[in-house]
Amino acid sequence: MARALDPMPQLTRRWLRRQVVRRVQRGGRLSARDKVRRTERQHEYRSPLLKTSAKKLNLLARQVAGKPVDEALLQMRFSRKKVAQEVRDHLEMARDEAVVMRGMGLGKAEGTAGDPTEVELKNGQRRLVTDRTGIYVAEAWVTKGSYGLFMDYRARGRRNRLRIPYTRINYILKEEHTRVREHQERERKRANRKLWVPLPDRPVTAQHQYYKW
Repeated sequence: MARALDPMPQLTRRWLRRQVVRRVQRGGRLSARDKVRRTERQHEYRSPLLKTSAKKLNLLARQVAGKPVDEALLQMRFSRKKVAQEVRDHLEMARDEAVVMRGMGLGKAEGTAGDPTEVELKNGQRRLVTDRTGIYVAEAWVTKGSYGLFMDYRARGRRNRLRIPYTRINYILKEEHTRVREHQERERKRANRKLWVPLPDRPVTAQHQYYKW
């Protein structure tokens, strides 16, 4: 079991050593990224190889990215794409793993859903967040796999070689806490932005009597 869970223990020890060295160099201070990872939960899922092309699967990945998990599953349920059913199955698997392994999406059961808040998304749309522990698809991207070789036998003893592409889809699931924090950061940045003036108050220099052209 140890060999299956940690196939290369020497690489694990090297990674842990680098983390300790980095922490000592920083003087024990945590970066902003580390603080966010300690306070917010996320889960990454990588699907097995699917028998489709990256061009076709990328359309579905763009369709589910940025949507809550329930809304993304509904989109895949009524999609006419053939691979949409497999995308829905793996999205359900990613959601279940996030709930079981990370404890995400349990706000209503634990009483930590929070008050309803209206946030502004990156694309400018506004959304009402009723459950701050709700799971949404933060990122969805496609990676290429290997090609399968099949033979297509034709008339007169001829045959063609078919290269069937295999791809996989990757998800990063986060809670609505992340959207609320990003909205607050954008509002704070917008409030601290300096007022733009067309003619700033500075001395005029390089005055000449004649034009230089």
